[in-house]
Amino acid sequence: MVASSPKDALAALWECAGLGDRPIPAVRFAGADPVLPSSFAIGTAAAATIGAVGAAAASLHQQRGGPSQSLAVDLHHAATEFRSERHQLVDGGPAPELWDDLAGAYPTGDKRWVRLHTNFAHHRQGVLDILGCAPTRDAVAAALTTWKAEQFEAEADRRGLVVAMQRTATEWVQHPQAQALQTLPVITLERIGDAPAQPLAPAGAQPLSGLRVLELTRIIAGPVGGRALAGHGADVLYVTSPNLPAMAPLVIDGGRGKRSAFVDLEAVGDVERLRALAAEADVFIQGYRPGGLTQRGFGPEALAERKPGIICVSLNAYGHVGPWAGKRGFDSLVQTATGINADEAAAEAGKAPDPSVKPRPLPCQALDHASGYLIAFGAIAAKLRQSQEGGSWHVRVSLAQTGQWLRTLGRVEDGIGFAEPTAEMLEPLFESQSSGFGTLTSVSHAARMCETPVRWALPSVPLGTHAPEW
Repeated sequence: MVASSPKDALAALWECAGLGDRPIPAVRFAGADPVLPSSFAIGTAAAATIGAVGAAAASLHQQRGGPSQSLAVDLHHAATEFRSERHQLVDGGPAPELWDDLAGAYPTGDKRWVRLHTNFAHHRQGVLDILGCAPTRDAVAAALTTWKAEQFEAEADRRGLVVAMQRTATEWVQHPQAQALQTLPVITLERIGDAPAQPLAPAGAQPLSGLRVLELTRIIAGPVGGRALAGHGADVLYVTSPNLPAMAPLVIDGGRGKRSAFVDLEAVGDVERLRALAAEADVFIQGYRPGGLTQRGFGPEALAERKPGIICVSLNAYGHVGPWAGKRGFDSLVQTATGINADEAAAEAGKAPDPSVKPRPLPCQALDHASGYLIAFGAIAAKLRQSQEGGSWHVRVSLAQTGQWLRTLGRVEDGIGFAEPTAEMLEPLFESQSSGFGTLTSVSHAARMCETPVRWALPSVPLGTHAPEW
């Protein structure tokens, strides 16, 4: 059964972020797990993380002189928002396909399973180069029968690709990376430099009005974090390179409320342009491979030196310590590597977890979405602390630590057999607006603020629509 309520989970997050000395605004939760077919407490995780962002935003707004306010979060609505990229419609039809045809789980020659993430062309081609086979699922499946799962995972890692061997939870906790993460909380806030406390500007129309956020992320978690901050009024400038691959449905879903600009860090002039943007940012969010931006002079310490008082937020797959600190990964792979997929398959079969059984994914990219809201929560929490304690701050979030936290919420008895929500149940949760892609119908925000309703003032637009300037 579920061991933690959304209220308790939110309170623990509040303490984890160092906000225990200030009261949590009133948050009313409705509903209970299960809300999706899973043995994990997806509804609790969704409601707690979404509620934490709303509560932190309300607290900051009040500190700026705005009215106190309460909020309400429905678990069914929150879990639906954890599937926002799946539910969106463009001009009444489905958004572009998300998954590449080779992506997914395959058995290996030692009767285990590996999961491939081939949505980027270079990752897809890299897997085909290892296997030396035709670009079809049948050919990939046949080639993988000549490999042991762990050997294939290691070879993919060596080449900078994204592959995960399925492990049981027991196998994962014995792994050196899991042991390195054992004592880490779900989110860390670290003071990384001296700076005077920066009093907050008077309250605007929304809690984060006037807050400048420079976002350099991709896929789901980072963009969800920036989207949440934009929904509470932050000025979010999303920056990416014109030379990097992107996934169209995620660009559409994650771009709500933001301006979007191109910056090419291979060009000297653009490096200076990004430095200038960072010098005027309050929050700098990055989700690229570990060390990638640090090597180019945009690591947290360098940013804090140039802009004392800045809040830096870093996202990675497997945590910032341990042998896998530099390992690339995505939600689906972290689920597989850390035993979540094996536990879901075991719950479905009513048997003990078995690495030879086909992995069963969570019913949503829960690690991505929860991490995204933790990014936003951490950024606001750091801003609250900076305004009183001073300093420059570094917030760290990882998919693996989020998965570790999800386990602490407990398991849901018979949750795996819960029926999928019907179209009639989902219909009231959608809203539509014009966008740079056509009329976009998407999931509305699950945190209902009584004084400052979440809204995305800017529509989602194609990458590079705006100039790289504030």
